[in-house]
Amino acid sequence: MTSAMRACKNHNIRFSKYMLLMHLNLKDIDYDILFHLMKNSRISDRQLAKILGVSQPTITRRRARLEKKGVVNFTGIPNFAKMDLRIMAFNFVSWNAEGERLSNARSPDFMEKVTSFLNDYPNVVFASTGQGLGMGRMSISFHKSYADYTEFIRQLERDWGEYLKKRDTFIVSLESDNIVRPFSFATLVKYLTP
Repeated sequence: MTSAMRACKNHNIRFSKYMLLMHLNLKDIDYDILFHLMKNSRISDRQLAKILGVSQPTITRRRARLEKKGVVNFTGIPNFAKMDLRIMAFNFVSWNAEGERLSNARSPDFMEKVTSFLNDYPNVVFASTGQGLGMGRMSISFHKSYADYTEFIRQLERDWGEYLKKRDTFIVSLESDNIVRPFSFATLVKYLTP
């Protein structure tokens, strides 16, 4: 039985959820640490060691290994509205034939333009290919105001208009009192560990 299978059994988790993590060669202790960090990223190595019944240096070494492999990082998730961010935008894009050709070929000039655009907009916190809604690309961006958002969209259309087939956005007001679940990964642990 592999470490991934044992960890799934120990945490009553369906094995298929961890197929993606198997290539990382994680041990049982790594999964245990990962689950506890997902619940509370501020837990100390000493507290984790006590819970898991191992030494604090073991936890420190294993946590550092997880960080080095990129399995975990420790970026806090702030209350965005309190940071003067008023809008979260889910931006969807579909390239025209030329945009698809350049993107699929990973044309160096095209990819450099993508990288440069993203570097100019650090408020874009996620960007990826995907599928759905008739779109093939998406990003998540944060904005201080609607004017800031519209300027971002104007620049997107100015820089990428020759490659755009269509574009759409879903905008979320971060000041709304209708947010029924604030952004957090803590609930994901409940999904992974029924």
